[in-house]
Amino acid sequence: MINYRFLGKSGLKITELTYGNWLTHGSQVENEQAAACVRAALDVGITSFDTADVYANTAAETVLGEALKGERRESLEIFTKVYWPTGPKGPNDTGLSRKHIMESIDGSLTRLQTDYVDLYQAHRFDYETPLEETMVAFADIVRQGKAHYIGVSEWTADQIRAGAELAKELRIPFVSNQPQYSMLWRVIEDQVVPTSEELGMSQIVWSPVAQGILTGKYLPGQPAPEGSRGTDEKGGKSMIGRFLDNQELLERVQALRPIAEELDLTMAQLAIAWVLQNKNVSAAIIGASRPEQVVDNAKASGVEIPAELMARIDAALGDAIESDPAKTAESSPASRLI
Repeated sequence: MINYRFLGKSGLKITELTYGNWLTHGSQVENEQAAACVRAALDVGITSFDTADVYANTAAETVLGEALKGERRESLEIFTKVYWPTGPKGPNDTGLSRKHIMESIDGSLTRLQTDYVDLYQAHRFDYETPLEETMVAFADIVRQGKAHYIGVSEWTADQIRAGAELAKELRIPFVSNQPQYSMLWRVIEDQVVPTSEELGMSQIVWSPVAQGILTGKYLPGQPAPEGSRGTDEKGGKSMIGRFLDNQELLERVQALRPIAEELDLTMAQLAIAWVLQNKNVSAAIIGASRPEQVVDNAKASGVEIPAELMARIDAALGDAIESDPAKTAESSPASRLI
C-alpha cells in the first residue's frame, strides 16, 4: 500500500504517490481507459488525485469526476488548479483575477462532481493581478467551504514568501507548491525548498520521471518506441523533444540502469523513489495511460535509497542535471497571453 505524508505543517495527509491526469484524461486516453487507471490507483491505495481546469480545456476534470463518482468523498484528497486559459479563452478566462478565480472554482467543482476540493492551487504566478486581490479571493473560497487548503505551482521563493505573508494575515492555510522536480530537474533545491521549509510548506512534484525520459525506454541513437510519449503527435512529443534530441543525456540516463537493478527497481520506480528522498516532498505525481503503469509505479512508495547510491546517481547524470533556480521564474509568463 501507499504511504501517507503530511502536506506542509498542516494536519492534512496525502498519499506520497498522487495520481495526476495531465496530458492523458480527456485527450490522449479514452475515457474508459482513464477510469481504469483511476480504479487501479484506488486499488493500490492512492487516495490523492491532482488535476487542473486547463487540462484538455476542462475535460480532464470531467473525466476524473466521473471516474471517482460513487467513492466516499471523505476518503479522497482532490486537488485542482487555476490560472491558464480555459473555455473560449476570452480576456478574463485566464489569470488570477478575482473574477477568474471565483468563476473557475465553481466550474471545477461542477466538473469534479464535488462540493469542495481539498487543495486549490494557483497554477502560475500572475504578474498582471495584484497579489492581494488573488489571495483575498482564495481566502473567500476557503471561508465558503469550497477549498480546504491553498497552494501554488511553480512560484519562486520570493513569490511564495509574499503569498505566505498575506495568507497569514488572512488566516488561511497556505500549504504547498507544485513544481517540476526530478533527478534531471532540480531547480527548486537551492531556494524554493529552503523557503518552503521555513514557511511550513511542502512540495507536490510533477514529472518525477522527466516526461518518461528517466524510464530508460528512450535509447540513444534509436527512434522513440511506438506508442510512447515520444511519438505522440497530440502534444506529448513536443513536451520531451528537448530530451530526445540530447544523445549525451540519453546515454547518461542509461547509466542509471545498474543502480535500479541493485535496488530491484525499474528505472521508473527509481526515479519516483528518488524525488521522495527529499523530506520537503509530500508527494510525487504519477500519470498513466494503462492501469499496469499505476501498479508498477506504486512500488516506489516507501523505498529508501542509500546515500552511496544517491551519490552514484549524481555522478552518472553529471552536467545533465539542471539546478539553476532562475529557471523557476521562467515558468510564469510575464503576461496572461490573451
